[in-house]
Amino acid sequence: MGIGHYIKDIGRGRDGARPLTREHATDLMGQVLDGQVSDLEIGAFCLAMRIKGETPEEMAGFLDATHARLQHVGAHANTPVVVLPSYNGARKLPVLTPLLACLLAREGLAVVMHGTATEASRITSEAVLAALGIQARQTASTVAAGEVAFVPTEVLNPALKRLLDVRRVVNLRNPAHSLVKLMNPVARLSLSTSPSTSPIVGSTPQIPEARTLLVSSYTHPEYAISMAATLALTEARALLLRGTEGEVVADARRLPQIDAFVNGTRTPLVEAQAGSLLKLPELPTQIDADSTAHYIQNVLDGQLPVPAPIARQVQAALQALAL
Repeated sequence: MGIGHYIKDIGRGRDGARPLTREHATDLMGQVLDGQVSDLEIGAFCLAMRIKGETPEEMAGFLDATHARLQHVGAHANTPVVVLPSYNGARKLPVLTPLLACLLAREGLAVVMHGTATEASRITSEAVLAALGIQARQTASTVAAGEVAFVPTEVLNPALKRLLDVRRVVNLRNPAHSLVKLMNPVARLSLSTSPSTSPIVGSTPQIPEARTLLVSSYTHPEYAISMAATLALTEARALLLRGTEGEVVADARRLPQIDAFVNGTRTPLVEAQAGSLLKLPELPTQIDADSTAHYIQNVLDGQLPVPAPIARQVQAALQALAL
């Protein structure tokens, strides 16, 4: 065992490196998540991939290995589910991913958010949700229609959390930071399964069914291309857009392009609007968790309007689930 032979291929620099097959990428990530490699090998892997960049086939393999090792969140076969990764948090603007989650839940959808803090200085969705009275779950328990569940990454897979934390040491992202934005931790339960029953630890979950929608986002144009290719290759049901500071929620100040992916086919749903909205929303001036939660609650109570781009994103999610 060991990943040295893979590092030899991917560690030859941007021009000399050779891409891994999906099968080899699956094996490499599986060994990393299973704790079968040394810290030195993990560091070499992270730095080599940071220089080379991930191909769609490699990312698909990394996802294959990760999905096989997750503690999946249960959802019943007749319940539409939306998955919202949340890993970047707020830097300059309030993190409104919890608002998107609550609006989707209000439409009768089950919403699964997963994430962890990747930078100490940012305000996380987990903190905002806690201020709204929605506490992070300690187990990967079942999510119901109309409910928002936040599941920390370490609950889904502690080794994946440790891989994300490598960034705190080397100050560079690694494949895990893209992987989690493409990760779907939902497993379908049969209609006869009790709502209080959680997936069995160590069991092989069923592949998420068609009415589970992943919402994914990118920050830089090159990731728009690679993430779109990975979504098509893995035949995911997903939305892809340029989010807000790395979060999957649309920027409240402008309408981004939003594309749907279903069974490998890309369908444009929303055309990007040039420039800012004619009327900007009344966003909070402070980005701390309490201020953001107060704003979100006012929107949910109807005291403030839903920002138009986020309202359109909710409609796009409903359209994608119906495709």
